[in-house]
Amino acid sequence: MTVTIQDIADKAGVSRGTVDRALNDRGRVNFQVAERIKQIANELGYIPKKRKILESKTIHLGIVTQLSKSSFMIPVRSGLQSITNDLKKRNIECYLEEIEGVDDRAQFEALERLVSLGVSGIAIMPVDSDLIREKINQLTDQGVTVITFNTDIVGSNRSNFVGMDNFKSGQTAAGLLGMLTNGIGNILAITGYFSNSVSSLRVAGFVEELKKSFPNLNLIGVQSSFDSSEEVEKIMINALENFSELDGVVVFSGGQAGIERALEKLDQKKRPYVVIYDLTEKNKDLLIQDYVDFLIDQDGRMQGYRALLILANYLQNNESIEEEAFFTDITIKTKYNI
Repeated sequence: MTVTIQDIADKAGVSRGTVDRALNDRGRVNFQVAERIKQIANELGYIPKKRKILESKTIHLGIVTQLSKSSFMIPVRSGLQSITNDLKKRNIECYLEEIEGVDDRAQFEALERLVSLGVSGIAIMPVDSDLIREKINQLTDQGVTVITFNTDIVGSNRSNFVGMDNFKSGQTAAGLLGMLTNGIGNILAITGYFSNSVSSLRVAGFVEELKKSFPNLNLIGVQSSFDSSEEVEKIMINALENFSELDGVVVFSGGQAGIERALEKLDQKKRPYVVIYDLTEKNKDLLIQDYVDFLIDQDGRMQGYRALLILANYLQNNESIEEEAFFTDITIKTKYNI
């Protein structure tokens, strides 16, 4: 008996349209729902109609990351690995270049290596520098399609950005601290690298919302931790020793484990309210153990997955890239909903 889309829809408890979008990677379908639909289709033995794919022609795609050892890269890498495996079935080969720090020269060299492999498209987490901006523009002039994900770069000819609206997420962090402190007190912002556009946009949104909605909150500083937990610890200890009334802290990037160590060393009876980013295992523990109050997640898995999918569908199926940006959800987590 032939398995139909309706059979899959009935078992998954969704509409035919949702099944069609999930199986063909079209439209916005929740990642977990799409994975379940594909699993059900495999279990039922569904055989799709032949897709218009040039099986004889292998397409080569490149991926360039940054801060590869940071914990937030774990879900991003998971999404990249998942879509890379899917794309192999479509005769699409992906080459990954992982950069440890925020290093524009290393990214430039990685782009050069990918070009030598004959890639026709690149998904990149760009360092915000003239070197990378000019390289992206050179590549697009040469016919290479470039999509940015997680981090974006203004002034480049990239086709699409996939990631969080980081300015709005900064506003969200300001709103959370404003509500927790009743809009009064001293607060500290800790960022990663000032050359990372993600952190810069979060800080900008945070500062703007403070000025607009919480004028009685005193921002005592914005300090860079270089995504190091040791630096976060030092910054926290220094702030807590110099401001007896530190009411709130936001950590926009990595190194959040330094918060726990700083609070334990100083043995604070009343800790400041804390907002952090990215739903990693370590950060879940910080929530559960009451070292932080709120966590803002950017759905890194979706970022890695969607960026390569858009790129592949454009180059292989001629699907147009209609929107300049695909924003992932800004999700707020507490210890009660993780």
